Amino acid sequence: MKIRKVEKKEMDYALDLVWRVFLEFEAPDYTEEGINEFKKTIDDKVWVNAREFYGAFDENNKMLGVIATKDISHIALFFVEGEYHRQGIGKKLYEKVKELNNQGFFTVNSSPYAHEVYKRLGFTDTDEMQEVHGLKFYPMIISLN
Repeated sequence: MKIRKVEKKEMDYALDLVWRVFLEFEAPDYTEEGINEFKKTIDDKVWVNAREFYGAFDENNKMLGVIATKDISHIALFFVEGEYHRQGIGKKLYEKVKELNNQGFFTVNSSPYAHEVYKRLGFTDTDEMQEVHGLKFYPMIISLN
């Protein structure tokens, strides 16, 4: 397994992976408004280009998961193909961006589906569940010090 920066030519595949995993695991928690808002966000090239993407690749260079950060301290996207859940891929992606983080903390707006995953990584809630444009999330933080 190799964790590396996602190349420009791989971005369409990375965003397709995000969308497919979102539809399978996250979308059931959202209204149509929330699903449309998420799709609009990942289709926004300005939004996407303002994030740094890292991918997990198998020995055949197949992308199995992706993590994206904004300003290295905010996790914006974090998705692993369903068939590879609970195999440590997400943890390796997280460890990669943690290694690059020089801010001493991460924030994330966790979906209800991923809330327990972030808790296992050591994140804590900073507020109750929020909902904006149909997207439900828990604001969370972790100190890296």
